[in-house]
Amino acid sequence: MKIGIIVAMGKELKLLLPLIESLSTITLNDITFHRGKMGRHDVTAMQCGIGKVNAAIGTLTLIENFHPDLLINTGVAGGAGSAAGILDLVVADSIAYHDVWCGPGTEWGDAAGCPRYFHSVPEISTLPCLNNNDKIKHGLICSGDIFISKAEEVARIKSLFPEVLAVDMESASIAQVCYLKNVPFFCARVISDTPGGDDNIAQYENFWDDAPRHTFEALSNILSNI
Repeated sequence: MKIGIIVAMGKELKLLLPLIESLSTITLNDITFHRGKMGRHDVTAMQCGIGKVNAAIGTLTLIENFHPDLLINTGVAGGAGSAAGILDLVVADSIAYHDVWCGPGTEWGDAAGCPRYFHSVPEISTLPCLNNNDKIKHGLICSGDIFISKAEEVARIKSLFPEVLAVDMESASIAQVCYLKNVPFFCARVISDTPGGDDNIAQYENFWDDAPRHTFEALSNILSNI
């Protein structure tokens, strides 16, 4: 299977690349793609950059040039309450925008011509390796173009999406491009901080010192089971 893997930041890419064998690189449209093998799968990985536009451009470039059978978005996210704690892995059964509203008669999260919720492929979300661990949570991830750090920002998002487990800045736009291009999509993010909690920024900064490499090795477990 040909699999595309997208992360947003260089710190995330640094954790991912050691998991890829026979690594080579190619640059297209000023984007560097890292190609190799993970188990029996051919993978193409990239760092898209932070935010929805960067994520959409990177996703479309990867899809149009490498034609993946599956696209995976992984990396880190902020927690949206107590249901998912730091270093928990959130499997995004569904994904939505928390900062999109197209006017009267529409709901928050509705992107024109698309559903309010995008979904990870259930064939992966239901794998036993993602369902037999109390550090793995399943639910909704919401995306928007703001780093969520304050309790009132989390409260606003939860007023729109009470079931939200985590927040990020890319996954919904990646999911939207996959939806429009008919490419199966899966997203799982590791919680790096709890917005609105004590020392939220310090939590996020310390995460990169404390996060064990195996937090990204969940990806290897997934690929060995599909």
